[in-house]
Amino acid sequence: MPSPAPESPVAAHHEEARHLLAVGGGLRGALELLLSQFNVLQTRAQLLLTVSTLALTITGFSGPKIAQAGAFPRLAMAGGLSLVLASMLLILGGSLRIRWVTQFRAPPGGGDEALLAQIVCYRERKTRLFFLEVCLLLGGLSAYVAAIVTYFLAGAP
Repeated sequence: MPSPAPESPVAAHHEEARHLLAVGGGLRGALELLLSQFNVLQTRAQLLLTVSTLALTITGFSGPKIAQAGAFPRLAMAGGLSLVLASMLLILGGSLRIRWVTQFRAPPGGGDEALLAQIVCYRERKTRLFFLEVCLLLGGLSAYVAAIVTYFLAGAP
């Protein structure tokens, strides 16, 4: 028996909007739930930015020594720092970018569900962007750690 066709993103957003209205007891409660979810994304993005900043700061002190250990640590550090910087730029221009919930407007005749569906769609875009930011940061930190491990294994130049 073939599996059912996947639900379209728009239909899923409307379904979640209906659920939020039911769980939240109306528009006000639904908006409070969404605002708390946006706060989670904001807080986690700030944490990623802090970790990224630490990686860049530490490199200023130890980077030249590690780079002297050879081609691999130098390339791994450069690649890792590039990925960390890319993550930071996405965080600043993406997850930490502000769009106020009051800027959303329901389409004419759409009502509360349509308004919430738009906000849910926006939250989902921010969540996917956050995932990309995390992946870039993890890739960068992994390369950076590989450079440090190589430095330790090779010994001081």
